[in-house]
Amino acid sequence: MIIDSRVTQPLAAAVRNNADWCDAVCRSHGVPGAVEGGVWASPRRTPPLYPDAVTLSPAATPDDVLSRIDLSSPGASVKDSFGSLDLSAAGFEVLFEARWIHRPATEPAPRAGGWEPVGSAGRLHAWEAAWSGEGESEGLFRPSLLDDGAVFLAATSPAADRVTAGAVAYPGAGVVGISNLFAAAEADDADEVGEAAEGPDAAWRCCLAATDRLWPGVPVVGYEHGDDLAAALRQGFEPVGPLRVWLRTDG
Repeated sequence: MIIDSRVTQPLAAAVRNNADWCDAVCRSHGVPGAVEGGVWASPRRTPPLYPDAVTLSPAATPDDVLSRIDLSSPGASVKDSFGSLDLSAAGFEVLFEARWIHRPATEPAPRAGGWEPVGSAGRLHAWEAAWSGEGESEGLFRPSLLDDGAVFLAATSPAADRVTAGAVAYPGAGVVGISNLFAAAEADDADEVGEAAEGPDAAWRCCLAATDRLWPGVPVVGYEHGDDLAAALRQGFEPVGPLRVWLRTDG
């Protein structure tokens, strides 16, 4: 994928890695995407929570994006990777703003453990049910992702054999991208969720310990906002650029 030469390397890696992850999720649902004019986009509506387009260059224009996605009904979303677009005239509203984050490989790995890769379709189903917060899996994350480089990290309660915390780790573009980080909000026994029960800081420590074990010496990237961003910064990440997600509510 092409990244504008004016963009710093950590930001370029974060954007490219995330676009590749979005593409992988869409392909797992049989929804094709392609790169053209500094934009990854799908002409068909993408799976829930995943964008119809991702900008790969700050030079991308609204026309570069809008001409390549389905605008026949509300619900289209665009990941404006550099916070540089204004899509309000096309019926879009800002869904949220966040910051890309990058943790250099030179940062020492936390001492934490207990998170292991999910290795089967059944465990992936359990992982998604825990991540959803509703105890149910809607099939958003297909088993084919396990063969496409995605690693679903999970902490499991020894007592109940249930997933209590986790994240998605996706290697590519010279980094490991982390998304969908979560920890159980509550448990029958606090000891069941262990360190993850302490909140996002502990979840990040466990996640980073796992990524360092699986991909030693590789930088970690992602994006966060609000309290989750603050927790990531406390664990050695640095903000490297803004992003904005637009949702089409009109039309």
